[in-house]
Amino acid sequence: MPRGEMIANRRVLFVMAVEDEYGPHLKARFDPLMVGVGPVEAALGTGLALQRLERDGALPDLVVSLGSAGSRVCTLGEVYQVSSVSWRDMDASRLGFAKGVTPFADHPVEMPLQMPLELRGARLSTGANIVGGEDYAAIDADMVDMETFAVVRACQRFGVPVMGLRGISDGPGELADMLGWTQLLALLDERLAQAVDALAEAL
Repeated sequence: MPRGEMIANRRVLFVMAVEDEYGPHLKARFDPLMVGVGPVEAALGTGLALQRLERDGALPDLVVSLGSAGSRVCTLGEVYQVSSVSWRDMDASRLGFAKGVTPFADHPVEMPLQMPLELRGARLSTGANIVGGEDYAAIDADMVDMETFAVVRACQRFGVPVMGLRGISDGPGELADMLGWTQLLALLDERLAQAVDALAEAL
C-alpha cells in the first residue's frame, strides 16, 4: 500500500480513482492510493488506508485528491485547484436539513480545502452520477467529480488536511460515451504533473 511521497519534508499521499487517469507523467512522480469510482468506494478505500497508516505511525501530512472532472464553466483541458467541495447526492431537506448536509453529522454544505498553489480555484461537487448537458444547471458548483467529498470526510476522521487538483475532461455538452471522458486524459496527465511539481515550492 502506498505510504506517500516526501515533498518539502512532508509526507504527501496522492489519492486517485482509476488507472485511466494515471498516465506516464504522473507515474514518474508518485505512487497513488487507488480508491475506485464513486463516493462509497472512495470513502472505504481512503478510510481503510488511513487506518492502516495510523496503526503504523505513518499518517500523511497532506492528502492530494486528484484526477479528472466535468464542467460547463471551466476550461476543457485546464487544471484547477479545488477551493471547496460539496456532496450533491445528500438531500434530507424534507427533515429540515440543508441540502448537501448529512443528518446529525458535523459538516457544512461546502467544505473548504487547502489551496497552497498559485492555480485558479474552483468549487467542486461530488456525487454518484455522471453529469452532462443540462444536468449541470441543477448543481451549485463549478465542476463535478465522484470522489473528493468522500476522500475529505475520511481524512477528517484522522485529522489529515486535503487539497484537490482536477483537470477538466468533459463538458459543457452531453457526455455520451467513454471516449468523451478519456480523450483529454493524456493532456491532463501532463498538466496535473506540472501542478504536482509546483507542490514542493508551495509547501
